[in-house]
Amino acid sequence: MTPTSVPNVTFHIRVRNDALGGPNPFEWKDVSSQEIFGGKRVVLFALPGAFTPACSESHLPGYERRYDDFKRLGVDRVICLAVNDAFVMFQWAKAQNIERVFMLPDGNGDFTRLMGMLVDRRQQGMGLRSWRYSMLVDDGNIKKLFAEPDVRDNPSGVGVKVSDADTMLAFLESS
Repeated sequence: MTPTSVPNVTFHIRVRNDALGGPNPFEWKDVSSQEIFGGKRVVLFALPGAFTPACSESHLPGYERRYDDFKRLGVDRVICLAVNDAFVMFQWAKAQNIERVFMLPDGNGDFTRLMGMLVDRRQQGMGLRSWRYSMLVDDGNIKKLFAEPDVRDNPSGVGVKVSDADTMLAFLESS
């Protein structure tokens, strides 16, 4: 069963601090669910993993491409979440030229597990990963969730049919 509000977890992210200098001017920062979602209208989309085919070819690029449309419809922040660490999420965003979507690492899978979306992908050598979904969150409350059908362990793949940017935009435009 999907929760009605986002889980209360602490995310471990990396933030830029130019005072550190050098080729890696980033430091660790713990950020709570409240800091990310509190008082904001957020579209979050979650996917199985950085650098994977559907995630890299359509899911993430679609949200980056439609970012201005989300902002026009009153969305404060568009977030990509994956059960990957902060370093992988940073490099994936860099490789994909992602500049506006906020990359949120759920390295331990805590948020994903509490959302009921943590699935076993060990048969594909991926370990535990997020199921593919998107949701509209208003001040921490989940207003709409689009999960790809048949949430299960070890699927051969998870297509992008209902968790894509266009589906979320159509919902926002009609509500």
